[in-house]
Amino acid sequence: MKIVLAAAVAICATLLGSCSTNPITGRSQLVGLVSEQQALQGSASAYQQMMADLEKKKKLDKGAENDSPRAQQVRQITDRLIAQAIKFRPNTASWRWEVQVINDAKTVNAFCMAGGKMAIYTGMWEQLKPTDDELAAVMGHEISHALLDHTRERMSVARASDVGVQILAAAAGVGNLGGQLMQNAAVVAIGLPNSRESEAEADAVGVQLAARAGYDPHAAVTLWEKMGKLGGGHQPEFLSTHPSPENRAAKLKEMAAKLDPVYQEAKVHPPVATRYVNLPLGSNERVIEPPLGANERVVKPAPAPSPASSN
Repeated sequence: MKIVLAAAVAICATLLGSCSTNPITGRSQLVGLVSEQQALQGSASAYQQMMADLEKKKKLDKGAENDSPRAQQVRQITDRLIAQAIKFRPNTASWRWEVQVINDAKTVNAFCMAGGKMAIYTGMWEQLKPTDDELAAVMGHEISHALLDHTRERMSVARASDVGVQILAAAAGVGNLGGQLMQNAAVVAIGLPNSRESEAEADAVGVQLAARAGYDPHAAVTLWEKMGKLGGGHQPEFLSTHPSPENRAAKLKEMAAKLDPVYQEAKVHPPVATRYVNLPLGSNERVIEPPLGANERVVKPAPAPSPASSN
């Protein structure tokens, strides 16, 4: 199966010229099998269907007024993280960010699809008892995957592993990579394991987002330690799709130490965060400025905000 997948990826990469350089990391990524627009549309469609099914089953964690304490907590955290993410990639200000809490106490997991479609399972609270800083570490890491086009990269791999005839026909201009196929690719991409390379990238950006948003970057270390100590002999689903090399904790500690001055500055002068997640349809609050042009992403984030600045 691995040989077939590798061959499919190689064929499609050749036919479609599918590798491109990520402007934030500088790494060459296989993303050309799925355009950015296809990734956004496919993820939005898959997410909408997934959440609708969960709502029918009463699996979305909601309170009497449609906003549970956990949902409020995650929304507040993600709003602050998103405000910093936009400094890395300004065009994400116009993404239709969403976050939901899925009522499943046995599942320790979270995800962020292309376009900022996020979810976190109640197992995070029930089994880990996380602090706000640790939740920020989880969500910052997941937001970074979308920010760095890892979701689109995995969707491209999912497309490459689909029925070969469909892919080759699409590459030749026969047939299509239509909405249903992109929706399927988005669903498959959630469950695909992340490479160690993409994990290292999401770690590096995730702790930066957390520190700049005023959350302790050292919480990334305590979070992984808690996951590693979960009993019962069952590895958390979050870890099953997030390969963890032995030196990961050491690297996280090193990054957190370097970011401590940024975190301390954010604590003294808390950055202001607009509401970005779960906005009503038709709202345009998040579109801060017109697109920057052909290359809408920036290589480096803006400096940490001053007391008088607004995010």
